[in-house]
Amino acid sequence: MKKKPSRFLFLKGFLKNGLPTKLTIFLIIASIVQIQAGPGSQGDKLSLELEGVTLERALGEIESLSEYRFMYEYNQIPLQKKVTLRTSNQNLDEVLTLLFKNMPVVYKVRGRQIILMKSPNFRTDQGASVEPATTPVMQSTVSGSVVDNAGMPLLGANIMVKGTTEGTQTDFDGNFTVEAEVGAILVVSYIGFKTAEVQVTGTSPMSITLEENSAQLDEVVVTALGISREKKSLGYATQELDGEEVNRTPTDNVVNSLSGKIAGVQIKRNTNMGGSTNVVIRGSTSLTGNNQALFVVDGVPVSNSNFNTSDQQSGTGGFDYGNMASDINPNDIKSINVLKGAAATALYGSRATNGAVIITTKSGAGAKQKPTITINSSITSGWIDKSTWPDFQYEYGTGYGAIYGSGGDSYFVDRDVDGDGELDLVTPSTAYGSYGAPFDSNLLVYQWDSFYEGSPYYLQPTPWEAPKSKLIDFFETPITTTNSIAVAGGGEKATYRIAYTRFSQEGIMPNSNLNRDNVSINTSFDVTDKLSVSGSANYILTDALGRNRTGNETGANAQNVISSMRKYWAMNVGIDELKDAYFNTGLNVDPFMGGTIDNPYWVVYENYQNDSRSRVFGNVSVKYKFTDWLNIEGRVSLDTYSFIQEERNNKGTAGAVGRYSRRNVNFSEENYDLMLNFNKYVTDKLNISGVLGTNIRRTDLSSIYAETNGGLVLAGLYSLSNSLNLPPAPVESVEKVGVDGFYGLASFGYDNLIYLDLTGRFDHSSTLPSENSTYFYPSISSSFVFSNLIEKSWLSFGKFRLNYAEVGSSAPANSLVDVLNKPTPFGAVPLYGTNATKNNSELLPETTVSVEAGLEMRFLNSRIGMDLSLYKTNSKDQIIPVAISTATGYSSKFVNAGEVENKGIEIALDGSIIPTGDFQWRANVNWAKNQSEVLSLFQGGTNLQLGTVSGVSINATVGQPYGTIMGTDYIYLDGKPVINQTTGAYERTSTSNNVIGNITPDWTAGITNSFKYKGFDLSFLIDIQKGGDVFSNDISTGNRSGLYAWSVGLNDLGNPIRNSLANGGGIILPGVAPDGSPNTVRTAMDHYQNATGSTRAPQAYFIYDASYVKLREVALNYSFPKMAFMEKLSIQSLKLGLVGSNLWIIHKNLPYADPEAGLSSGNLQGSQNGVLPTVKNLGFNLQVQF
Repeated sequence: MKKKPSRFLFLKGFLKNGLPTKLTIFLIIASIVQIQAGPGSQGDKLSLELEGVTLERALGEIESLSEYRFMYEYNQIPLQKKVTLRTSNQNLDEVLTLLFKNMPVVYKVRGRQIILMKSPNFRTDQGASVEPATTPVMQSTVSGSVVDNAGMPLLGANIMVKGTTEGTQTDFDGNFTVEAEVGAILVVSYIGFKTAEVQVTGTSPMSITLEENSAQLDEVVVTALGISREKKSLGYATQELDGEEVNRTPTDNVVNSLSGKIAGVQIKRNTNMGGSTNVVIRGSTSLTGNNQALFVVDGVPVSNSNFNTSDQQSGTGGFDYGNMASDINPNDIKSINVLKGAAATALYGSRATNGAVIITTKSGAGAKQKPTITINSSITSGWIDKSTWPDFQYEYGTGYGAIYGSGGDSYFVDRDVDGDGELDLVTPSTAYGSYGAPFDSNLLVYQWDSFYEGSPYYLQPTPWEAPKSKLIDFFETPITTTNSIAVAGGGEKATYRIAYTRFSQEGIMPNSNLNRDNVSINTSFDVTDKLSVSGSANYILTDALGRNRTGNETGANAQNVISSMRKYWAMNVGIDELKDAYFNTGLNVDPFMGGTIDNPYWVVYENYQNDSRSRVFGNVSVKYKFTDWLNIEGRVSLDTYSFIQEERNNKGTAGAVGRYSRRNVNFSEENYDLMLNFNKYVTDKLNISGVLGTNIRRTDLSSIYAETNGGLVLAGLYSLSNSLNLPPAPVESVEKVGVDGFYGLASFGYDNLIYLDLTGRFDHSSTLPSENSTYFYPSISSSFVFSNLIEKSWLSFGKFRLNYAEVGSSAPANSLVDVLNKPTPFGAVPLYGTNATKNNSELLPETTVSVEAGLEMRFLNSRIGMDLSLYKTNSKDQIIPVAISTATGYSSKFVNAGEVENKGIEIALDGSIIPTGDFQWRANVNWAKNQSEVLSLFQGGTNLQLGTVSGVSINATVGQPYGTIMGTDYIYLDGKPVINQTTGAYERTSTSNNVIGNITPDWTAGITNSFKYKGFDLSFLIDIQKGGDVFSNDISTGNRSGLYAWSVGLNDLGNPIRNSLANGGGIILPGVAPDGSPNTVRTAMDHYQNATGSTRAPQAYFIYDASYVKLREVALNYSFPKMAFMEKLSIQSLKLGLVGSNLWIIHKNLPYADPEAGLSSGNLQGSQNGVLPTVKNLGFNLQVQF
């Protein structure tokens, strides 16, 4: 295995950037200071100005201004009673006395808890009074825990002894202790859950499970700019996932964990190690630009770029370096909220046109009273899903047919190898395929391993038979481990959480691994009652070695060994023999002597790549609270990384000279936000809230690429200075983007019934011409909670929502002014030239207009829930390159033209089928259908080619869904393919501009089931895609080469398919003769130019339905009850789990591969060329909390 560059040297270079270093050091110091800080005392002097508000709101105001928390039974306190209270710097006792004057309420202060009870001595209107019981009772200590239906502890649940003032709250682990007699009733309440009354039986500890009450719960979600809002007030669609839902199974890319869980979000992963993942929300809106969602972590927009080359994305060859969102650590995630429509993301500006994934990370807020240490450890092992690997034939060996020998009718070359004067049988060494002779153990043949020194069969013939080691034996057992530790805690004024995670993955390819280290810090500090400071920092170091090559299989930029296996292999060659040949000789000994296909082990051990990325992202925020309804917040955020990619070919590579290249990428984005936030009840029923703010964004992206020229002087020395010839000038790229924005949100809420949001954002972009560099986009959204007007026992909640939004999108960097490039010099003469695409100094911003309506309902005490969305989005003034006359010196030019429409429906259902008891069952279903259509292109054009991939093109075609696949098609007669009556092959078009498929699926869905029985919980996810198409270049060429099992066996006559037509071989293809009659002409299948391969079949023959049904995730966990050894070790909780991913492809139509497998993220989808098989993973997870 080759050595990687020192990560410490790389880190040293990265830390030259002062800002990330200072930010990280500041947060570390702040965390240490806060760890030292103990609980502080809050002053009890309160100033209030409340008039005609409900008692419930008055209690909330006191809680917000002090460190006290009220405990009470909802049905005992007149929460809706209107009160007026004016105090100025008065003690808490004085405030409470004034507040409860003339009310049947008494209170008791215990520490920071204020227990409220109905007064037994309060006189009623009739003048009667109720005397309290005075008989003494025997008290005992009762302990227990309070959990939700999922077994998670509830922090801060109220425990009251009914009829007394005795009470307490649960701690961080949901535990409590209270004084109560046997037979007493404990009243247990928690916001968002139904109040439970439980009798004290004398058995301790007690276990109390509370049932959710969504009708009572005002769910709060994190929206744009990190603003927390009640979900019922939102006029647009969002869908939230808990952190545990993205942590069930280990993954090298957190984006993959969203698959099948959110309606309208299409996740297109691939099988490459550390590979990139597509995240498209509600369809593609840009013809040629970025269609990926924006990722935001704790208010910080983070880059999700893809630095794969254009060659890699088009299938020519290269490595998939993944997308940058893979740096986000799943173990740090508290929740993910997906904002789907333009109205939801309007405040982020143009960068969130495609939706946003809002990630909130864990903090120490829940561990103020008791610091916690949480350790997670998991290990999984994988194996190949054989349904995604070809069923190879092992009946025939290498060759193109009976075309060799002196007579041109033999399967073998005839040569006198041993010098005895007799002609010997020799395999055709340059045949890329297996239409050779049928295996016969009695036949002795000089094969590839007869011709290299060191072979045990050197200059010896061997039996002509199938190899003992098969191609699937090339793959290794992938092992993935994840280990993390997190420490969280704090005091009255401060919180902190510090975590470290180590992710390590051994790939299925030899000499491949991926390692990632994540360090995160999250901290907050209340400087005064009004001033608070918070911040977070994340440091990520990713090292990869031996990523698999993708796309083509030959040439200086390729050597994809999987492509060679799927498309060209000699089936008489065993993979273990090639392994021995490489390790015994150290040479590129391959079975295609004189060809351009390499020994697979030479490729992975000599032509390997490595990359390393060091990244910091985080923010520091300062908030000042003017009043209880007005505050100002300033935030500085940073996302920066350095990325190095090194690729190499050693001397001795077939068809290529030795080569070394390196690419250095440096990225930095800084965001400066200033926000004035307000939230005030103008009257008791009318609330006005919102934000006025400004955002300054500065983005810097630079890269430099350099490579050797003409080969390497010394083999195995990978350095630019080892170039055989003078290296070409490095290719340098610099992109600078500046956007200054002003935005505002005004939200009106009336009586928890009607809500109206108005937003507007004004941006100035540096990538647009000065006269068109500013643009404004508004949105309006509303929601109507109609369930508040309907008193029906079956209806728990109902809301209708409606919104309209416009979002602008600026041009890519460097699109205005033409620049020169510098190709390789001609001798000593420097050369300069223009780019192929002419820039345009008159560009306008793209515009997206969106309309959405939705309905949210919950039934039967919230046991069943539904969320329905209907939307339509039109994106116009697209910035696209259009073809122009090459006489101009350019082949294309950027213009504003074209319009794409997306419309669709999304449904999310959830149900508590069996909500309580020892056995519980919950289910979630989501379904989404998006229909896209290209409405127009430039000046009446009907097609825009987005790119070519593996022989077909991906296009935007007017009147068609986005992403048409074009290539050669059948010639049809009444909808049936026509068969050539001479060859028996399909007739095909002479042009390749025929629509033969589309990359867009018809619909997607996901089904999640969760079962719980006592300490056990089982969950599994079914992920579904219907429709969409994929072109298989692997099958196209593999059919030509005779590699697959369907090319052997018997035909309808009972004869071997590979017999000549004269000997009854061949097959009859389904179709019609030119006169419309059924085809009866047999086509030959005894050579590589057969009718089912790439040489004769139309490309439409290799278009497959990309539908699938997958068992995506399975997790079985057991939460241990409290045991003696746990008490001794101070273990608060212990959980052991069995986890699995990609365990079963229940249904698919594409043979020999996973329909999701592809080349890269981006717009060029729908093609397969040398894809890796899917890996099934199964392992264990252990979680311990101290």
